[in-house]
Amino acid sequence: MSNYPKPDGPTLRAIYEKAARIQFNDERVIKEIKAGKLVMPFYSTRGQEIIPAAISVSLTDDDYVNTIYRGGHDQIAKGFPLPDYWAEIAGRVTGACKGKGGPMHLTYPAKGIMVTTGIVGSTAPIANGLAWAAKLEGKSRVTIANFGDGAANIGAVHEAMNMAALWQLPVIFVCQNNAYAEHTSMARSTRVDSYAKRAAGYAMEGIRVDGNDPDEMYGAARWAIDRARAGEGPTFIEATTFRFNGHLIGEAGGYMDKELYAASQTRDPMPILRRRLVDQGIAAAGELDALDASIRAEIDAAVQAAYAADYPDPSELKVDVLVDAIA
Repeated sequence: MSNYPKPDGPTLRAIYEKAARIQFNDERVIKEIKAGKLVMPFYSTRGQEIIPAAISVSLTDDDYVNTIYRGGHDQIAKGFPLPDYWAEIAGRVTGACKGKGGPMHLTYPAKGIMVTTGIVGSTAPIANGLAWAAKLEGKSRVTIANFGDGAANIGAVHEAMNMAALWQLPVIFVCQNNAYAEHTSMARSTRVDSYAKRAAGYAMEGIRVDGNDPDEMYGAARWAIDRARAGEGPTFIEATTFRFNGHLIGEAGGYMDKELYAASQTRDPMPILRRRLVDQGIAAAGELDALDASIRAEIDAAVQAAYAADYPDPSELKVDVLVDAIA
């Protein structure tokens, strides 16, 4: 990792701000579900905040991101407006998709959030299409395909990797390896000890990093993004991490290795990064306290606005969903 870019102080603070917004938003969704105010499946990203935060600081609104059902962190990091986010997951007409997408199909093209999908592995081929369009248009746009370790064994991902390498597409495949594909550990689903090794089979750059380390995550992502913009083709990044909750909220995670789970709690990336900012003089503790409070207030305002909005009329069901006519 010594040859990769290092984040400076302001960049580390920006990563923290994005990651804190992800953490607090995730915790608030869980709180609202447990209070019976939200009825939805929710796949928590607690513990995985650093990955998208460290990637997105090197992206622009024009760059694209595809993500999966466990994608709240990717969406928030890319700049999904919280009022639009909360109204959508609450099924209100003021949501980003007018209440029709819900938590599984959030999109916000104005910020480059193109696809949220419940189909495991599908972010990769869709990302290729978006990246191919950018290449045809002669644009420097980069597309990020996020998926979990379970999707790394899906055929569509391998097909997409092969085509991306063949056509030298400006796409970055980000495998967020949180140790469990739903309820199955990596050791029970593959013989490889690193998914990044598979990139060599497609003549593609493959990198394995600690996804909870902002230096490693930022460095690998920035390097991959820069080379994609320069026309040097795709990169596969395996970011190791751990999710602190079960596959979805309401499931206890009893299948998780207890020692591994306990160890992950001691490596919570949020307090570690916060202490680093203070210890290195990048931000004062009081400054971060004020930042945290402002983020929580922002989330609270978005929640209250969502609940105050109307549900969509049944006539809205097919609007923006089906093509009315084909010329």
